[in-house]
Amino acid sequence: MTPAEAVQFCKDKGIGIIDLKFTDLPGTWQHLSLPVSEWSEENIADGYGFDGSSIRGFKAIEESDMLLMPDTNTAVVDPFCRIPTLSVIANVMEPTREYFSRDPRNIAQKAEKFLKETGLADISYWGPEAEHFIFDSARFDQTSNSGYYFIDSDEGIWNTGAERTISGGRNLAYRPRFKEGYFPVSPTDSLQDIRSECVQMMEHFGIIVEKHHHEVATAGQCEIDMRFDTLTTMADKVMIQKYCVKNVAKSHGKVATFMPKPLFGDNGSGMHTHQSLWKNGKPLFYDANGYALLSDMCRHYIGGLLAHTPALLAIIAPTTNSYRRLVPGYEAPVNLVYSTRNRSACIRIPEYFTSPASRRLEYRIPDPSCNPYLAFAAMLMAGLDGIINELEPPEPVEKNLYELPPAEAAKIKQVPGSLQEVLDALERDHDFLLRGGVFTADLIETWLDYKRSRELDPVRLRPHPYEFFLYFDA
Repeated sequence: MTPAEAVQFCKDKGIGIIDLKFTDLPGTWQHLSLPVSEWSEENIADGYGFDGSSIRGFKAIEESDMLLMPDTNTAVVDPFCRIPTLSVIANVMEPTREYFSRDPRNIAQKAEKFLKETGLADISYWGPEAEHFIFDSARFDQTSNSGYYFIDSDEGIWNTGAERTISGGRNLAYRPRFKEGYFPVSPTDSLQDIRSECVQMMEHFGIIVEKHHHEVATAGQCEIDMRFDTLTTMADKVMIQKYCVKNVAKSHGKVATFMPKPLFGDNGSGMHTHQSLWKNGKPLFYDANGYALLSDMCRHYIGGLLAHTPALLAIIAPTTNSYRRLVPGYEAPVNLVYSTRNRSACIRIPEYFTSPASRRLEYRIPDPSCNPYLAFAAMLMAGLDGIINELEPPEPVEKNLYELPPAEAAKIKQVPGSLQEVLDALERDHDFLLRGGVFTADLIETWLDYKRSRELDPVRLRPHPYEFFLYFDA
């Protein structure tokens, strides 16, 4: 809706509060609320001030004044607020009225603009599959003399021998075994109604949901798949999905996490991301005579993704925990090849349908700890670099890459194995991100510094609990 329509909507619907939501650099939603009396066309045009020095990755204290610019096209009544509240996603601006170069949503919008400027395509479509867990409880702490985490789930196979359920009822024993949580019906899948409620809340926000289901891991791993959409809009929807899933879980006395690898010994949570390019309403990744019906453009796009994967990982799998997931086995997409139908390759070409409009690639490396605005923009820029430079990917591999003989496996490149390695790769290889001013050198420097100083070093400096098992008797 337009600003004028958004103001009138609040009057007609008795809205009392306006909630402006925006994303910090690591990828967490932040918000600022104001009474509806402050919601006018003039104020919407002027923006709403806030302290950027208190937001991760934004500003130093001596330059902290910033503005939130509401995008009234995203306005929707927030179903989780008791007071009637209009939720609106905002962009971030400098007081000079320039868009803030580190605002993730601005970067996504610049990526879409750059795509059109190349003339290669005029639109990109994105379909992320953000897996997550819904637990019954989670607690963790780290002090100078202790460190632990403890998560629990009534669905966890480890509770099969418990006398009582977490809620105090009798143990009825239906639980998915390790790596056997994919598609069981109730009562083994205990989260059907919670996921359905999440779907209804997402639909309230205008999201088209295609399906939901239990995922492979025990202890409540789930997936809700959204209909594909354009880059910035889909990044908005990922943020909305996380908001809905977490709040619905909380309303049931549970806790949801999109952390990539919360459980030892079972599958982690990825965000397999389907991608395609279109121009003038026509799909560009289809060729009836190509391998897997792929066009040369799609093959070169894949070449760009694979060539830049080590650097991309610093943005699309950006946590130390991401590299607990990206290990061989557990369906982890560690092999830098592409193939049809093959889930052991990091790029899969889905074969459910063969129409030109359905031809796309599925990049299986990202995980849902990423900032979706930055992740989608970075993947697009890598793919476009592949098209511009006609980068050829390695030959497709149709075999199960996890079971190759050692001699064959040695020929397959794999992803780097740590956050430190991928941050170093991004430092070396980021020129492709700077094209068209989509990403800036300042953004890359800020990202590297934040990840190294706020995440990598703090984890590296702390003893791991399992080290006590290995070394305490030294």
